[in-house]
Amino acid sequence: MAADTGPRRTCRICDASALAPAIDLGRQPWCNHFLRPEEVGAEPVYPLRVVFCERCRTAQLDYTVPKEVMFGDHTYLTGVTKTLTQHFRKVAEDVDARFFHDVPGKSVLDIGSNDGTQLQCFQALGYDVLGVESAKTPARIAMEKGIETVQAFFNLDTVRRIARRFHVIAAAGVFFHLEELHSATDGIREALRDDGVFVIQFLYMKSIVEEGAFDQIYHEHLVYYTIEAVEGLLNRHGLAVFDAYVDPIHGGSVIAFAGHQGARLPTPRLQELRRKEQADRTNTFPTYQEFAKRIERMKEDDLATLKRIKQEGRRIYGLGAPAKGNTRLNYFGIGPDLIECLVERNPLRRGLYAPGSHIPVRLEDELKQPPDVYYVLAWNFREEILARHAQDVARGVEFYFPTKLGVACTSS
Repeated sequence: MAADTGPRRTCRICDASALAPAIDLGRQPWCNHFLRPEEVGAEPVYPLRVVFCERCRTAQLDYTVPKEVMFGDHTYLTGVTKTLTQHFRKVAEDVDARFFHDVPGKSVLDIGSNDGTQLQCFQALGYDVLGVESAKTPARIAMEKGIETVQAFFNLDTVRRIARRFHVIAAAGVFFHLEELHSATDGIREALRDDGVFVIQFLYMKSIVEEGAFDQIYHEHLVYYTIEAVEGLLNRHGLAVFDAYVDPIHGGSVIAFAGHQGARLPTPRLQELRRKEQADRTNTFPTYQEFAKRIERMKEDDLATLKRIKQEGRRIYGLGAPAKGNTRLNYFGIGPDLIECLVERNPLRRGLYAPGSHIPVRLEDELKQPPDVYYVLAWNFREEILARHAQDVARGVEFYFPTKLGVACTSS
């Protein structure tokens, strides 16, 4: 199937051409390509713009970086974060208890299975597991754990090669990544048993806007789903959401449950989410126009704060080196002159540099002493971070968490 890359002039969901410019974050490098020293300064940049479809009311990027660039291999590992591992365990246990606890031969397919962390949770509950992961390094790590993994991009052709149907299909933090979105959704329909459940976890655009979490916008995230948007896509392919709730993971994500159309009735909590979106005018263009203005105010506020801290002679490190942090650093124009390094736990990022900003990455266990201030890029793991850095907090190290309108929440 031909790649759908470069600029787009039609909606990724409904194929309409009525795309209104909403948010422009400039030209940025692919945010998950942490650089080796010899690559610094040579990384390509691409437009990072959100447009709004006036027909189906879905926010989306208008430029696609090829999936082979973004997902052929990368350094993100799910299992590094305790919070995320616990979250996956909770979701797996919930799915099993509600739908398949006493079902013999139950099975699960995980799309974008990374290092197999989520599948390990299902495996512990007695499921036959299979992952599909395009990136070489995470796929290898998963297979070393005993998680059967197909290294491939997920689409209809991949499903037909697998030639199996599953009780559960999981897509956690990957459904908005899919360049071949319609082929992949057809594949999900074909691979899902008649009584099967498709469990989708996606960043909730309503939460992104309300919390000012604009750094969740980056090239890997091609579509920014609301309940209305994800239902529009699935309905087009013979699937239907029957339940959903908002979870605090990643600053606000939807956990949605879908099946074949007509298989299950919508729950009251799904209907309530639909009502809230309508009441709050979530799926309207003026909401995105106002969000763009707020992003500019965040930029001004954060830069003023960081410059003040430096003028006071205090040292600032970034805490975490998540992909989304690079959207923030690059749009704000933050470099090593303000933030000396990014402190990370993922060993695959040892000795690398952040794309665009060229801030060096240092591993947490390499630090001899903490800075005066941590600018927390991995802000979505606040509780885990403060617990792990309790001694730093006690010593007076400040932790700056970007939140609504750029107002910092500082713990000292």
